[in-house]
Amino acid sequence: MTSPTLQDSRRPALPAPGAPRRPPRRAGALTAQLARTAVLAATAALALFAAPRLYGEGHWAGLGVLAAGTGAVFWTYLSPRRPAAKYLLPATVLFLAFVVYPVLHIVAVAFTDYGDGHLLTKEEAVRSLVENSVEPVPDGTSYTLTVATGTSGGPLVLLLTDPATGRTEAGTARGLAPAPAGTVTASDGRVTAAPGLRILTPGQVNGRARELKELRVPVDGGFVVGQGLSSATTVRPALVRDDRADTLTDGRTGTVYRAADGRFTADDGSGRTLPTGWHRTVGFANFTAVLTSPAVRGPFLGVLAWTFGFAALSTGASFALGLGLAFTLNHPRLRGQRAYRSLLLLPYAMPAFIGILIWQSMYNRDFGLLNQLLNTRIDWLGDAWSARFAVVLTSLWLGFPNMLLICTGVLQSMPAELNESARIDGAGPWTAFRAVTLPLLLVAASPVLISSFAFNFNNFNAVQLLTGGGPFEGAGGTAGATDILISYTYRVAFGGQGAQYGFAAALSIFIFLLVGLITLVGFRRTRALEELNA
Repeated sequence: MTSPTLQDSRRPALPAPGAPRRPPRRAGALTAQLARTAVLAATAALALFAAPRLYGEGHWAGLGVLAAGTGAVFWTYLSPRRPAAKYLLPATVLFLAFVVYPVLHIVAVAFTDYGDGHLLTKEEAVRSLVENSVEPVPDGTSYTLTVATGTSGGPLVLLLTDPATGRTEAGTARGLAPAPAGTVTASDGRVTAAPGLRILTPGQVNGRARELKELRVPVDGGFVVGQGLSSATTVRPALVRDDRADTLTDGRTGTVYRAADGRFTADDGSGRTLPTGWHRTVGFANFTAVLTSPAVRGPFLGVLAWTFGFAALSTGASFALGLGLAFTLNHPRLRGQRAYRSLLLLPYAMPAFIGILIWQSMYNRDFGLLNQLLNTRIDWLGDAWSARFAVVLTSLWLGFPNMLLICTGVLQSMPAELNESARIDGAGPWTAFRAVTLPLLLVAASPVLISSFAFNFNNFNAVQLLTGGGPFEGAGGTAGATDILISYTYRVAFGGQGAQYGFAAALSIFIFLLVGLITLVGFRRTRALEELNA
């Protein structure tokens, strides 16, 4: 006979009176099934959408990645034995798409001369040069133009009427063909109706103006292009390509342009180049230019030094001010601590870009608040050192509330017995702070200090919104007095002197390596500090 104790232990536990009942398992299973179905349907739809396009454009690597990813999703979500992978797979896909791929793309661009004048591939550049060098064919035919399309839409069809003969032909990207039988023309030569075609109104033609501009109808000696909405003419390219010699010859002047260094350069020694070039792989040229080119090395080293100074000053000043305020507000005899803390945290609650713009107006030389309070007319943002002081001061105002929160939390969590023991041993307030409080506080605050330093190392908003990197020396300066590496890189990539995406990508890799090295050293020093205080 089974003992009552054993029998009771085998019975399912009954819920306590008043305890919430668990939702039925069927509802959870239905939710999971719907989520699985949605993921699989979305994956299949993406694959069906992207696969034909990748195949048509010859992106075999992309097609392989798509097939592997689709197979991994179906293999994971159709198997009941891999519950962990069902959660890890979406995170992995997002990580690869938004972290790994951008990093690899930046690294690839850093080894090229991609930028203004070198944005296209070589084939695209040649096609653009040839198509944009057109000139009217001498004694070529000019046509009266009527733009049409198929009855159900589709590509444009140019109905071309020769005013001399009254003959109408239909032009497409394949060439000229006789117009459909029964074409009706008005007295001015424009087609008003054509079997199997739909005549477009001027408004409809304007809506497809880009397509009309790019449409070229091949004919003997050139091709026909539209000129406006009602006329077309025969043109021919002035540049003729020789694939075997890799040259372009200007038929008007006879000048031969040879491909070299990503551009077509004239063979006559004049140094003339055609306006459109192509990007190419340049190896480590962008990286070595940072250290070897005099035009780059000087500004880069100056910006690098100020970046370290700005990050150290902003982080150190924010920590010192936050720590001082935390000690002050943590005094047991101080009244209204919550009110003071709430007021001091206002900069932290306000959007940073709004605060920076407010500070920018305060630095104004003519009507800024600082000059009005000091009764001066200092050009805070016009002088190099005063602009640097302004940037650090603004960064201090934005950063100290975070340090105040961290230091307050650490101080309130410290055992009071430590300071009491130090005072019993004869240590004064300063000695107790230096020997007991500060080391313990640094152990807890070091990760925050490291992350704050890394943030200020790349604090683009504080520099760009406040000073724009300036002031600059001379009209053509590329590096300003307050530029840090990230703002300097932004100006190189998108500045008025021409975009240099390859060089900017190389600079961004330098920044990544520097920040990574600083973070690694900082965390190692933090670990040593923890072992020292253990």
